[in-house]
Amino acid sequence: MTQLLGLVLLSFVATSVCMVPFIDFLFYLKHRFEKSQEKTKKSDTPIHDRLMKADIGIPSGGGILIIVILVFLSIGYGLFRSPVDMVSLSILLFTLISFGLLGLIDDIKLILTKRVGKFLGLSGRRIFLIQLLLSISVASMLYFWGGFNNIYISGLGNFIINSWYIPLSALIIISFANAYNISDGLDGLSTGLLLICLFAFLALNSNPLDLTLASFIGIWIGSLFSFLYFNIWPARIFLGDGGAFAFGATLAVVGLLTGKILALAIIGGMFVIIVASSFLQIISKKVFKKKVFPVSPIHMYFKYIGWEEPKIVTRFWLAQGLFAILGLWIAFLSR
Repeated sequence: MTQLLGLVLLSFVATSVCMVPFIDFLFYLKHRFEKSQEKTKKSDTPIHDRLMKADIGIPSGGGILIIVILVFLSIGYGLFRSPVDMVSLSILLFTLISFGLLGLIDDIKLILTKRVGKFLGLSGRRIFLIQLLLSISVASMLYFWGGFNNIYISGLGNFIINSWYIPLSALIIISFANAYNISDGLDGLSTGLLLICLFAFLALNSNPLDLTLASFIGIWIGSLFSFLYFNIWPARIFLGDGGAFAFGATLAVVGLLTGKILALAIIGGMFVIIVASSFLQIISKKVFKKKVFPVSPIHMYFKYIGWEEPKIVTRFWLAQGLFAILGLWIAFLSR
């Protein structure tokens, strides 16, 4: 436990030292390339853009720094700490880096263009296809390298599903990657929700303690604490797609490594609700040619009807805390 707390503090200090220079660097890039842009694309999301107007001048890409620190400190821990579950650590780092690179391509395109509308980077179809390939790759690692081939549901028991574990895990990974990205719309919202989830998984992992997974979570928590200081309202920096895709997918892998798929769905309950609201909006527009909400996802709807941004974020954090407690309670009942 002492070592774990030390890793949390180390990652917090490392991120804090690097964050301000990194923000200044992103501001420099943003201002430099925005001046060179003369034309802007017409937006197809006018309500969303009006709600996000105050955030347009804030740089995005804070997740890149967190990923770099998390990778270096995790590898350092793996090299100097024995024993380490290199299989689990490799799967976690592959997920973090691969999904982070996918989002980084999108972030770079956003830096090089004026931001108008929700999406100006890679096309949605390309992003989904790459996410699908990465999710299947990670799920295959879990199945072939990690030996995972079952799901455990509290109250129902353990189910061996063999190779069906790969498509199920891939679906979970890609769902959380997109759910996190969709939730990253208000200052501090997604990072605060993630911190609560990670604390819950750290508690779930405490008996018996998996030092490799616990250390990874601890390093992640320390970096997120530092980033959240700069990301809460009014934000000085946003996470960006690099961090959002990477963190959502890696959170799913953390849950899968614990072997508690139902607990993952409940502990990450607010992410599930947020992505469900967005999915419902898309289906309604495609099938019924009308919107369920004036704007989606659900946190943007609350902002649309007049809720102040800090109030929305704080209440979503509270709801996430209750989901985390419920998920832990159900998980511990099965022990």
